[in-house]
Amino acid sequence: MSENFDKSNVNEAGKSKSNDSEQGLEDAAEGSDEALQEKIKSGSPSTRRVQRPHSSAPRFVTVEELLETAKGVTNMVLAHEIVVNGDFRIKPVELPEDSLEKRVKEIVHKAFWDCLSVQLSEDPPTYDHAIKLVGEIKETLLSFLLPGHTRLRNQITEVLDLDLIKQEAENGALDISKLAEFVIGMMGTLCAPARDEEVRKLKDIKEIVPLFRAIFSVLDLMKVDMANFAVSSIRPHLMQQSVEYERKKFQELLEKQPNSLDFVTQWLEEAAEDLTNQKYKNALPAGQGAAGSGDSLLPSPVSIQNYAYVKLLRWDHLRRPFPETLLMDQSRFQELQLQLEQLTVLGAVLLVTFSMAASGISSQANFAEKLKTIVKILLTDLPLPSFQLKDALTTIGEKVCLEIPESWPS
Repeated sequence: MSENFDKSNVNEAGKSKSNDSEQGLEDAAEGSDEALQEKIKSGSPSTRRVQRPHSSAPRFVTVEELLETAKGVTNMVLAHEIVVNGDFRIKPVELPEDSLEKRVKEIVHKAFWDCLSVQLSEDPPTYDHAIKLVGEIKETLLSFLLPGHTRLRNQITEVLDLDLIKQEAENGALDISKLAEFVIGMMGTLCAPARDEEVRKLKDIKEIVPLFRAIFSVLDLMKVDMANFAVSSIRPHLMQQSVEYERKKFQELLEKQPNSLDFVTQWLEEAAEDLTNQKYKNALPAGQGAAGSGDSLLPSPVSIQNYAYVKLLRWDHLRRPFPETLLMDQSRFQELQLQLEQLTVLGAVLLVTFSMAASGISSQANFAEKLKTIVKILLTDLPLPSFQLKDALTTIGEKVCLEIPESWPS
């Protein structure tokens, strides 16, 4: 019934210019700003930052500068997420149940559709609201088209000519059902294959008002699909430009607020100091003494950076602010930290168990695998990563002993 959305758009995308893809990314950014900002707020410990080091005196900024900076940061976060997360998808915004915003939205929508129903039930019918809806549908369908879709563009413009529709309404010759049939057919042409079922169900709706509501509901899903298509199209281009783009954005942020990267500076200085102290201590037993604390003991920038990243795997996210340049990946570092601590507990349990257990048990072929499975299940109930290792090992040890079958040889 419908053309393949992916194939048709990919073929047309190959003929369009890069600025078309960038426009699609901007549209995607507008639809996901709210979700991304919520994610940044929940993942960033900026509201708990204390003892902030000031490398330079902060300056006052205007509201316009703050808004411009916030927009730039939001765009950078979106671009970074697209590059790093290959599974990144924009999802429809779902309001929480029983929330004030959702209730207000439902009330406003109900009032609008009730007004439309009243207008269409008049004798003769009034089509003012219906024509406005047709205009919105027309703009939405046109937004799905790529520059090469000339035939479809002309077809939509010709059939959904608002001036002609108004004249037909004034003369009592307007057929709303015919317009809805054309819209459904065009939606079936432009939608992704996953939306074919939703579009097919529209043909079973006979009443005009429920049909319009269902059309707009499916169009919202198609907007999300189009935004995700734009994301997949722009990802190769972003991967080539992401490093320079983020460097430029951070430089602009640093010029506006000289103290905006203080935590990064502190993080790197601590790493350099730790490496220098370690090298100095290792040099003392060699008989070099204080003479060995020269340039040879200064760590290289690469080693400082590597060591600094290792420190992030043991970071106290609740008490220490995260480096500003890595806030976009804080959740990923927390996941890595969780995995590291789980592996630490698992390795400790295996080491202690094999050291204390009898040879008959440890020699079992499937003993290690069963033990790892048990420990992994038990770790899911522990409040990682803030737990105490000693308490965790004690708890797991007690439960592991209960899980070992009595039939195993001692």
